[in-house]
Amino acid sequence: MVGTYVPIYSNTVKRMANLGCELGNHSYSHPAFTTLSYSSMQYQVTTTNNLIYDACGKYPTVFRLPYGDGYNNSTVLSALGLPSIFWTVDSTDWINTNNSQPVINAVLNNVRNGDIVTMHDSHYSTVVAAETIIPILKQRGYQLVTVSELAKYKGRTTLQSGRTYFSF
Repeated sequence: MVGTYVPIYSNTVKRMANLGCELGNHSYSHPAFTTLSYSSMQYQVTTTNNLIYDACGKYPTVFRLPYGDGYNNSTVLSALGLPSIFWTVDSTDWINTNNSQPVINAVLNNVRNGDIVTMHDSHYSTVVAAETIIPILKQRGYQLVTVSELAKYKGRTTLQSGRTYFSF
């Protein structure tokens, strides 16, 4: 979740927590982390962590770097204080914001067992695409799980801060 939106959608954040969704931090204002000072990176993380906690009583357990920027930078990763989650499949929904079909194709034509797919709920076309993608993936035998569950059951590991995860 991008921190600036958490107060606006606090009821949704609370619902997510109540449903058992994994809560993820995506920074406060979506900057490229390698352009920030260490203290600015920590501000981005801590502010959003606290906003999420204020909304639902739980802190996020994972972090996704905006643009994936800094996924392999030890300074960035240490500033997060959370496991960094990258993706195996980029849905390209950030390019195709008015058309769900390329998003559907990007996911269904590329996803494999253990992959992490990145999608942005800020685009209506992504929501439409998800309504098609999820049932098809289930028909194909996939089980949709949180990243921590994927790490535990498929990767036989526990996510650790200071590391970036792509797939299991």
